[in-house]
Amino acid sequence: VAAQKCRKRKLNAILNLEEDVCNLQTQKESLKKEHSQCSKSINQIKQKLNNLYHDIFSRLRDDQGRPVNPHQYVIHCSSNGGVFIIPKHLAKSEQKQDNRKEQKQK
Repeated sequence: VAAQKCRKRKLNAILNLEEDVCNLQTQKESLKKEHSQCSKSINQIKQKLNNLYHDIFSRLRDDQGRPVNPHQYVIHCSSNGGVFIIPKHLAKSEQKQDNRKEQKQK
């Protein structure tokens, strides 16, 4: 009788584990689909942002009326909502400073 009960508990444990595996596989497939959709959305947003970036730079002119070179300047958005065009070398040094501040806060 004890051996029968032990076999029955073992069989129930196996059945429960098989059910858990099926549930996890279903959840995995669902997460894969969600990840795929998120990746597509991110790529679409990146493309729209890239198009906007090029559109903005195609309309910008310097003091002499010449087009602003997008390889030398970047668009910078400040925390108060201001938008500026700054040289890339300044933007890189500013990013380094921001990264240092964030690391210190952690």
